[in-house]
Amino acid sequence: MKFNILTLFIACFLTTATIAQVDRSKQPEPGPAPKINLGQPDEFTLDNGLKVMVVENHKLPRVSASLIIDNKPHAEEKPATSALVSSLLGTGTENMSKDAFNEEIDFLGADIGFGSESAYARSLSKFFPRVMELLAEGALRPKFTQEEFEAEKNKQIESLKSFNKDVGSIASRVSAALAYGVNHPYGEFATVENTEKVSLEDVESFYKSYFKPANAYLVVVGDIETAEVKELAEKNFGNWEAGAPNEHDLPVVTNVDETQINLVDMPNAVQSELRLQNTIDLKMSDADYFPVLVANQILGGSFGSYLNMNLREDKGYTYGARTNTGADKYASRFVAQASVRNAVTDSAIVESLKEIRRIKTEPVDAEMLENAKSKFAGDFVLDLEQPSTIASYALDIKTNDLSEDFYENFLQNINAVTAEDIQRVANKYYQTDNMRIIVAGKASEIGENLEKIEFEGKTIPVKYYNKLGVATEKPQAKEVDASVTVEKVYEDYIEAIGGRDAVEEIESVVMKAEASVQGMTLNLVLKRTMDGKLNQEVSVGGNVMSKQVFDGAAGFVVAQGQKIPYNEEQITAAKVDANPFPELEAGDATLEGIETVEGVDAYVVALTENNKAYYSVDSGLKIQTVQTVSQAGQTMSIPTGYSDYQEVEGVKFPFNLTQAAGPQTFEFDVTEILINEGVSEADFQE
Repeated sequence: MKFNILTLFIACFLTTATIAQVDRSKQPEPGPAPKINLGQPDEFTLDNGLKVMVVENHKLPRVSASLIIDNKPHAEEKPATSALVSSLLGTGTENMSKDAFNEEIDFLGADIGFGSESAYARSLSKFFPRVMELLAEGALRPKFTQEEFEAEKNKQIESLKSFNKDVGSIASRVSAALAYGVNHPYGEFATVENTEKVSLEDVESFYKSYFKPANAYLVVVGDIETAEVKELAEKNFGNWEAGAPNEHDLPVVTNVDETQINLVDMPNAVQSELRLQNTIDLKMSDADYFPVLVANQILGGSFGSYLNMNLREDKGYTYGARTNTGADKYASRFVAQASVRNAVTDSAIVESLKEIRRIKTEPVDAEMLENAKSKFAGDFVLDLEQPSTIASYALDIKTNDLSEDFYENFLQNINAVTAEDIQRVANKYYQTDNMRIIVAGKASEIGENLEKIEFEGKTIPVKYYNKLGVATEKPQAKEVDASVTVEKVYEDYIEAIGGRDAVEEIESVVMKAEASVQGMTLNLVLKRTMDGKLNQEVSVGGNVMSKQVFDGAAGFVVAQGQKIPYNEEQITAAKVDANPFPELEAGDATLEGIETVEGVDAYVVALTENNKAYYSVDSGLKIQTVQTVSQAGQTMSIPTGYSDYQEVEGVKFPFNLTQAAGPQTFEFDVTEILINEGVSEADFQE
């Protein structure tokens, strides 16, 4: 496109003149938001009711297809069933074995996946016709075998066992269960017990009941013509037997009569997980939807939000705090959440309530309001650059009963939100008088202070729940017998692993272990000596990712090519960690009491201010250590679990180690233990 140079010069001059006359003492009024003209997907419907949407985009030779079955939420008699359906789809079909199916997908460089009521595929456009066939083959003609069922069921059970150790996961599970009820589709959850009860017949019945085309949409985006999609859809999905699942009324969702704290005791928790919530009735089609979007952004939807600036930036209680205000057409809730240190759990709750009250009682600052609107505008414009957005928006309109111009007017509706709107919807949807404050954490450390919390002149009652969201009694502290001392705990531990004579024969220990993380294998090699030296390397594929060396007096860590000397806190911790058997001498350790770790009563021994060890009351074995570290103004505790003790040259060592760092948990399986070999002085030098 050509422009007249003189016209451009005049335009620039006029713009400059206008800028020169701006009154900078006044905040400029925002201009009207543009009305967006969105493209529309091509649409057609098969005879069986399957609705197909196509968005052509020929910039890149790629095509994606998504099958979404928009069934009404439904509770499961055995809540683990849908997860097993999801994992079993794609493990073999009526016409192809699991290996043949997966090998062809890999050969085509495609990506295909399945959910209990969904499926997707992505590939280069030249391979897409065959990929569409494979998608339909896996989705419509699955072959569920007893062998694959048992394998996937065992995987799910093992995953749930790990889930039960994660404080954040438990907090999310219990908060949903208490908000909606365990008989509601949004509140039910899988457990080891109900997973064990699921049969292959349950999986087949679920699939036949809910994998039907009446509520289904097939969305195809990419380098393909609509006519070809129609031909492929008819060929591959046209014979899908018509039908719709039976629908049932959903349980009524209500809030509590008064704000309360629901404490889930997690004795091994090193930080508390908070969920402040109340259920709401809000849909995307409601007039309040846009003011609520902006209100949530201001309260806890961004880094600069009220909640995050208070809890993270001002108080340093957490790495991050956020809120979410749902708009589901069946049931929704408002949730504010954060992970905080045990010592500040009560303070974090009070500050969170203050920020919620603030948005309800104080008009939002004009600049903050405009910044929130600008964030939505920026994100919206970026989304429009993706061809899949057109299809996504069109699908939203159909599945959420929205007006046809909902997204065309999106920016206008965001731009129209006022400070008064923010305050109005905050008072309507953020119900601080009827709020559940779910806390998953260590009751013995946080319970007393939680029972003292006051808000708006009232003490907030504390009620106790277990990991399944069932009301329970307040946990009672367990008394330590007067005859038990640190020396006694250590003596029992040494005896349990093989006795003092066997342990004192050891001069050094080399432990080799590995863990699987996101498809990669982490290799750990840990060398320790009885005179307090340590060398630890973590590698992936033979490449060392991190290395720590301690010579008994000083040490350093190497990570990402940088070598950083130990500080005083790290030196103190290393002196504890380096000796494979610090229990041979009591030193300055103190006995703090009895706590429950993974259902086992354990003596708690404080080795230093920031290091604790836990020993089973029954077996005497060490089952956990917890190290508290400070970094970048934040404090966090890192628990390491020890299990599966096996004997090596007369001494028992743990062959399974789990370590949690924030939301990430690493599980290492020991592959080899070397006693008095594989260690040299060079290992502890620079």
